[in-house]
Amino acid sequence: MKLDIKKLSYGLGARVNGIDGTQALDAQTVQAVREAWLMHKVVVFPNMEITPAQHVAFSNNFGELELHLLPSVRHAQHPEIMEVTNRMSEGKPSVTAKTGREWHSDGAFTVCPPTGSLLHCRALPEVGGDTWFTNMVMAYDTLSVAMKRMIEPLQVVNNLQKSALRTRDPQQTDEENRRLIPPVVQPMVRLHPETGQKALFLSETVTTHIHGMSAQESEGLLKFLFTHSVRPEFTYRHCWSLWDLVMWDNRSTMHLAPADYDTAQIRHMSRTTIVGEPLGSLYEGDGA
Repeated sequence: MKLDIKKLSYGLGARVNGIDGTQALDAQTVQAVREAWLMHKVVVFPNMEITPAQHVAFSNNFGELELHLLPSVRHAQHPEIMEVTNRMSEGKPSVTAKTGREWHSDGAFTVCPPTGSLLHCRALPEVGGDTWFTNMVMAYDTLSVAMKRMIEPLQVVNNLQKSALRTRDPQQTDEENRRLIPPVVQPMVRLHPETGQKALFLSETVTTHIHGMSAQESEGLLKFLFTHSVRPEFTYRHCWSLWDLVMWDNRSTMHLAPADYDTAQIRHMSRTTIVGEPLGSLYEGDGA
């Protein structure tokens, strides 16, 4: 099947028109969508007015779906869905109201980072509520040969507890959250298992230091790479329309949800997440 595809920016992103999320997709269409997703890294399906059950069914075309580590953010009837919203919950502020305020790759703080995510827009403020994406393959490719040679053997320590904006389960203590989500060691440069492309794999949200180095020794290189990885020419800023469904490749991108809207207005997104391949290991210290 030939899809109706329109590129959205120089760095990454494409709109895929004509997909009906209320109907089952045949194998040929699923394969065509997957190829577009791998090529463009972020694909936008407009006008996908679908139910949560249809969101789950559509997402299942692309792999097994994970359940979020924190039960409190799961959809009540469809636990594969994470609710990202500033709606009040039982009279209390939502724990996901500030989710994604820093550049990050989903689940980089785990030893099985997700393959990708599908985010569905269910309510939108009058203006803003955008999502930025950046191409981490392009970020790697544009480094000098000497820099690539230096960083490829390096690993980073990722720790969700580093982020002041992390999603907390109100039913659990910080100690319990640390036990559930311990720090991990991940490669600084990861190899995409489907495309064979190399991508930077680190983020300001959770990366604390380079494994085997002190925070002070790591600071300069990490600061350069954080800044380099979000250069404007690598990025696409998605201005949402109601019912957009956006699917991104978590292995080759980062994203950011800026605080660019009136938080008195509702922004409600539903996210499914595709289970990924094992990568990295639990952090056991930096050694001598």
